[in-house]
Amino acid sequence: MKPLMLHGHERAITKIKYNREGDLIFSASKDKNPNVWWSLNGERLGTFNGHNGSIWCIDVNWDTSRFMSGSGDNTLRIWDCQTGKEIGQLPTNSSVRTCNFSYSANTAVYSTDKALGHQCEMFIIDTRTVDPILSQEDAIRRIPINGPRISAILWGALDETIITGHEDGEINIWDVRTGKILTSAKGHRSQINDMQFNKDGTMFVTASKDHTAKLFDSEQLVHLKTYKTERPVNSATISPIFDHVVLGGGQDAMDVTTTSARQGKFDARFFHMVFEEEFARLKGHFGPINSLAFHPNGKSFSSGGEDGYVRINTFDQSYFDFHFEY
Repeated sequence: MKPLMLHGHERAITKIKYNREGDLIFSASKDKNPNVWWSLNGERLGTFNGHNGSIWCIDVNWDTSRFMSGSGDNTLRIWDCQTGKEIGQLPTNSSVRTCNFSYSANTAVYSTDKALGHQCEMFIIDTRTVDPILSQEDAIRRIPINGPRISAILWGALDETIITGHEDGEINIWDVRTGKILTSAKGHRSQINDMQFNKDGTMFVTASKDHTAKLFDSEQLVHLKTYKTERPVNSATISPIFDHVVLGGGQDAMDVTTTSARQGKFDARFFHMVFEEEFARLKGHFGPINSLAFHPNGKSFSSGGEDGYVRINTFDQSYFDFHFEY
């Protein structure tokens, strides 16, 4: 397995995302320009220029026509994927921490940080009416979050619900029409860093600072499986073709220099989804892995690390021949 190394960012990667076909991979980092690459050969197509702060979240809609990015410069921006030009810019009171297009891509949700005297808020906007003079007042729904801030977000089935993961480890399902919480679960003991669906959206995996990743049912928040490690998990992703879950993490950035990469702290770790057993590790990054994503065809996966590199790992034939013994 020889990885493609994509180096277009000057600082740590915060998020990577494939489009639905998997021919493009989008990356965001703590520098101010999100990038887009060909996933086949790692060639950079271009950058989205305009932000003035770290990019915390990105998403691309299902037909790869619109791209969305939320930043520490207190703006959410929506871009035209084809030209890389900015379509609309939404000023916010604090950093935009999470953003997500709905499945239809007619609406999008984003949430802001609790900072500067402003509380964490979740906004639902209509992406069909985006223009350069957009403001927070144009949102379809504005939901104040009284408790700990939202740190991960997903749209539920049929765009009728929103699933949020919070700083204290709680998971909530919200009704989009009423803005009320339908179901709540105490998922983790510490902050949820990432949430990703399986292929058909019936389950999702959470990655948390409490050293575990967990699998939940996306309808009722039933806790199904737990994958344990001995360090914070920053990201977790589910294979679209096998019962495999990949976890990535490491320590906080401030502790990184005290550990050698040889100790296996920064490996991508493969777990069997059903048996919760680890069966493989993949080295590569010098520093914690901050984001993971499987290619939609399941034949490769990508990781973005604190070292500023995105690595595209295409699986060898032996991965497909491997059968878990039970």
